[in-house]
Amino acid sequence: MAHTHDAYYVPHGSHWPIIGSIGLTSLMVGLSSWLNGVEVGKLVLLGGVAITLVMMVGWFGTVIRESQQGCFNDQVDRSFRWGMFWFIFSEVMFFAAFFGALFYARELAVPWLGGEGAKGIANEVLWQGYQATWPTNGPAQIGGEFEPMPAWGIPAINTLILLTSGATVTWAHWALKQNKRGQFIGGLFLTIALGVTFLVLQIHEYGEAYRHMNLTLESGIYGSTFFMLTGFHGLHVTIGAIMLTVMLLRAIKGHFTPEHHFAFEAAAWYWHFVDVVWLGLFIFVYWL
Repeated sequence: MAHTHDAYYVPHGSHWPIIGSIGLTSLMVGLSSWLNGVEVGKLVLLGGVAITLVMMVGWFGTVIRESQQGCFNDQVDRSFRWGMFWFIFSEVMFFAAFFGALFYARELAVPWLGGEGAKGIANEVLWQGYQATWPTNGPAQIGGEFEPMPAWGIPAINTLILLTSGATVTWAHWALKQNKRGQFIGGLFLTIALGVTFLVLQIHEYGEAYRHMNLTLESGIYGSTFFMLTGFHGLHVTIGAIMLTVMLLRAIKGHFTPEHHFAFEAAAWYWHFVDVVWLGLFIFVYWL
């Protein structure tokens, strides 16, 4: 039953929050155990992923059905918008921590190790002939020699791809506001295709790094920050592409109107956030 615009919406009881908590806890415990050599951790991780996916499909499916039935009013719409805003803000802080680690290593830790008063310490604790340059590159005999990832290859192409995808998702949004459903669906499809292309090229880049450049997670602080930042960004591109795919399926089914389409707007906000983070990555990880 639809609610009046001045009524405060009280959601019904749901079992999905506790299922989500169990799934996420299992996922994190399994991952940490697996990374620390506990073999059963892999099974716990896979179980956590499966439970989390079931929760997401079930919970979001419930919300979609309630929205299509007209259960939500203006107050719920505002709460959805604030919820998405704070979610994206938390993601900004997440990446800010990794960018902060990169800044600390490049601008503070490495220069300190190479400072006049620290040269003796660096040569004694690290290795003879240590040079405080970025990217840091250790002795070849202990696996420290690697090639840094150049900016003007796949990373530059991926930058163009993501910038173009930001334009196509905006084009789709304009089409929806003008009730041009064919253009809306086409813009969504193009955005998803560009996102998948980005991920395929990033997988190829990782393969080249491991096979031919000796650039791995164990390649010192450069390798750690490179894979943590680009890897988590790739995860967020994957999440964004899944969100947009759900929006595409809903658009094909006739969901959304020019006046009511916040689910799509939320996915578009998230996609623009992913674009902006990549620009920071391209500049500070690949280029400078």
